[in-house]
Amino acid sequence: MNAHHQTFDAAVIGGGLVGKTAALALTQGGLRVALLAQPCAALAAGATFDSRVYALSSSSQALLERLRVWQALDLSKLGPVYDMRVYGDAHAELHFSAFQASVPQLAWIVESSVIERALDAALRFQPNLTWIDTRAQALDFTADGASVGLANGNVLEADLVVGADGAHSWVRAQIGSKMDRRDYKQTGVVANFKAEKPHSETAYQWFRDGEIIALLPMPDGHVSLVWSARTEHAEQLLALDPAQLAAEVERVTGEQFGALECVTPAQGFPLALQTVDKLVAPHVALVGDAAHLIHPLAGQGMNLGLRDVAALAETVAGKEAFRDLGDMVLLRRYERARREDIRALMIATDGLQKLFSAPGPFAKVLRNTGMAFVGAQPFIKRWLVSAALG
Repeated sequence: MNAHHQTFDAAVIGGGLVGKTAALALTQGGLRVALLAQPCAALAAGATFDSRVYALSSSSQALLERLRVWQALDLSKLGPVYDMRVYGDAHAELHFSAFQASVPQLAWIVESSVIERALDAALRFQPNLTWIDTRAQALDFTADGASVGLANGNVLEADLVVGADGAHSWVRAQIGSKMDRRDYKQTGVVANFKAEKPHSETAYQWFRDGEIIALLPMPDGHVSLVWSARTEHAEQLLALDPAQLAAEVERVTGEQFGALECVTPAQGFPLALQTVDKLVAPHVALVGDAAHLIHPLAGQGMNLGLRDVAALAETVAGKEAFRDLGDMVLLRRYERARREDIRALMIATDGLQKLFSAPGPFAKVLRNTGMAFVGAQPFIKRWLVSAALG
């Protein structure tokens, strides 16, 4: 049987939030787009919450608003963050306030599936988008574009291939982009809880014994846990039953929210710093975790990926009429537009992780003195808030 060939302006490989947002942005920009992805998986039977949530910044909100996705989200599932309190391991404390920073909110806490379902609905209404639920298994290049061989035997021809296929990106491997990965030897443990006490739309973060515990405010009196724990400790946490995990979270957070009731199974994911030597190649651009991976202590990984999407869409929209989408002159504009933002956030998150995991009394004094200094400087705090908002 002969392979069936289809031709597109762009093919997006990868079906997470970043990949689907990229496909939507490009097709709304007037391109014919193929998306190689699966629809959002249904929640487990009886589940009412996703274990995985994201803290979306103002820049992410603005992008989703431009794509008319934000307006379609269930407002009852959005949790604003108006304040954030960060506690060191020796009485130091930082307080960030949306009011003091003159912004509407510091972030929005949203379940992954809530965003993905809205993206899926928007994608189904795009006449120039073809959704293909199969995987790519070959990527070849000619002077005119890229050829993507599919597992079902068909072939896609595209001027531009967008690699949005995660930290272990197949697309990245095909273009020979060298990846440098440093394992933090930590696992992010996530779960959601019903809280006895109100959270007042405040996010909390504690640094304890080289680990980081965050509780993020969710609607209807719920909070979401992100515990960056040493891998051996994370395995112990994941082995606890829901009541035991709730009791342990109560203990390490000083019962900030009173009694907790675990409402989603705990899940874990390995934490690492990952960099690549190039974001683009002829006819290919990388976005999201395929392009970078950072520590979640600042909650900025998804925002960084969505800023990739915004920059790529803007670069494509500004293309000269005589250029192809896969022209390296064009794609290097995207790469240059993203390098500084990615590098700055990597340095910041990696530096903070090293500082708060360093043993010894000197390191402890240094980090807590630094926190106290930042807490006393309104200008620095406003700058940090501005940077986090994107």
